[in-house]
Amino acid sequence: MIKDMVDDEATQATNDDASECKRHAVNLGYWTDPFINFFVRQTIRKPPEINRGYYARVKGMEYFIERFLKLSDGKGQIINLGAGFDTLYWRLKDARKSPQNFVELDFPSVTAKKAYHIKKHKQLIDRLNTEDGEIKFSTTDLHAADYHLIGTDLRHISELSNKLTQAEVDFNSPTLFLSECVLVYIDSNATSFLIKWLAQKFPNSLFVNYEQVNMRDKFGQVMLSNLRCRGCLLAGVEDCESLETQQRRFTINGWEGSSSWTMVEIYDSLPESERKRIERIEMLDERELLTQLLQHYCIAIAWNGPMFKNISIAHG
Repeated sequence: MIKDMVDDEATQATNDDASECKRHAVNLGYWTDPFINFFVRQTIRKPPEINRGYYARVKGMEYFIERFLKLSDGKGQIINLGAGFDTLYWRLKDARKSPQNFVELDFPSVTAKKAYHIKKHKQLIDRLNTEDGEIKFSTTDLHAADYHLIGTDLRHISELSNKLTQAEVDFNSPTLFLSECVLVYIDSNATSFLIKWLAQKFPNSLFVNYEQVNMRDKFGQVMLSNLRCRGCLLAGVEDCESLETQQRRFTINGWEGSSSWTMVEIYDSLPESERKRIERIEMLDERELLTQLLQHYCIAIAWNGPMFKNISIAHG
């Protein structure tokens, strides 16, 4: 039990690392996010390949989010698993692309910090929709008309089910699940149980998962070793062996279909003008290092229902 708590604390610390990396890249002009500074105060300089990797991650996820919003015609809902300090809700709100409902889930210790930051900043809380002017707070949770921040453990399905009901989730509505480096920290059996439950409960859904891949080669083993040194044991790493295992994780657990791409493919699919723009921000001495890094991350998608089955990456 103590070991699990230590592992969970190390996993939660990765939210701080990712948020700092995103703020640093935003500060340099890789992409625009006027809300990240409300959650992350300080950053330290990151290498150019890390900044470009995060750019590809953010833009790759955004591509599938945009596809979902277009196909669901704004009538769907987004459920962000392990959301951390992600600012997507506010960015969509400013772009007038909000779905009908937006739910963020994470460990209670993470959601407590996020709820604190939201309450603290008028620019964040004023953008929350309220039906009667009321926003409901607890230590770890926040409920507004179209936004719900919920502390829970994704390994506990009965609790998760109750929490989603509290967040007024419509199980039959078009639903987008987002997951960024979350499932890899969960035991494969628990992940299978979660994915299977989601497939059964949400018949019209799209799952977009950003995560490690190709972890059996030498570079992947070094990545694993570095994470283990920080206490992150990656309990679900067996599903990150290849693009095929990433897809099989979904198809053997009730999802109708799945596709996946390395981040090299995602990066190359982005508009050429955008790639040229961000490549002028910083000099990159070793392009090979960036390519190696991008080869060890991927985006995998899975779908249920006919609405989402033909989604693929564009070619920029």
